[in-house]
Amino acid sequence: MQEIERKFLVTSRAYQQQAFKRTRIAQGFLNSHKERTVRVRITDEKGFLTVKGKSSSSGLSRFEWEKEIALDEAKALLQLCEPGQIEKTRFYINLGRHIFEVDEFHEENQGLTIAEVELTSEDEEFEKPDWLGEEVTGDVKYYNSMLSKQPYSKW
Repeated sequence: MQEIERKFLVTSRAYQQQAFKRTRIAQGFLNSHKERTVRVRITDEKGFLTVKGKSSSSGLSRFEWEKEIALDEAKALLQLCEPGQIEKTRFYINLGRHIFEVDEFHEENQGLTIAEVELTSEDEEFEKPDWLGEEVTGDVKYYNSMLSKQPYSKW
């Protein structure tokens, strides 16, 4: 239940042609405390409840627990979330042994695009696509829980 991932800004839209799947995501936070977040997400007509712990000092890893829940329950829980829901389109791209998830944010976070890659260890090597830009791993302002409070359009 340990999540290890690296995050990057994206420099072009070339990833869109490389994607094997895309999905629309709506999510909110029941709790966005820096020690833990509790997220409700709807994607592809499925609901999920996720608990994430505090990031490691490197920002690369943290505890993550996720459970699929009924769609009607997820919709009801979204109504209880803190102000500032996140809307985004996620693109999935195979590259080498990894799958990159690229999020194009909408609404108040329009214009922000972030790529994430999950790893099995903090020092795992991975192939970097041409459209990968500056690394923002561990930069709290790029966490979805922070984007819900301080959207990209207000930076």
